Amino acid sequence: MTSVQLPHDHGQDLKKKFDHMPETEDFQTVSEIFKQLSDSSRIRIFWLLCHCEECVTNISALVGMSSPAVSHHLKQLRASGLITNRRDGKEVYYKAADTKQADLLHHMIEKMVEITCPDQ
Repeated sequence: MTSVQLPHDHGQDLKKKFDHMPETEDFQTVSEIFKQLSDSSRIRIFWLLCHCEECVTNISALVGMSSPAVSHHLKQLRASGLITNRRDGKEVYYKAADTKQADLLHHMIEKMVEITCPDQ
């Protein structure tokens, strides 16, 4: 990273920290993943798919949404790499991706529910 002259010197040696700072594109990738969790319906669908593999029709029934609405959320989750799908005949089944990102987000959701809803 190029040397940055800071307007104020607070006596901190930030060079080592900035030398290890991820690139702007890396933060963009993280931001895109977190955007997936900005919608409570998408969080519910993702959480469900962390626990089972299911088709759109059953996901719709489980979360109380229309199939087109669920399909919209699934498309976004799939584009972000958080879920995967497989076809079996005419049926398409979805589940959480087997990635570190999906696993971490699943655990974050579980912990946040535990912390904010302690009676669960």
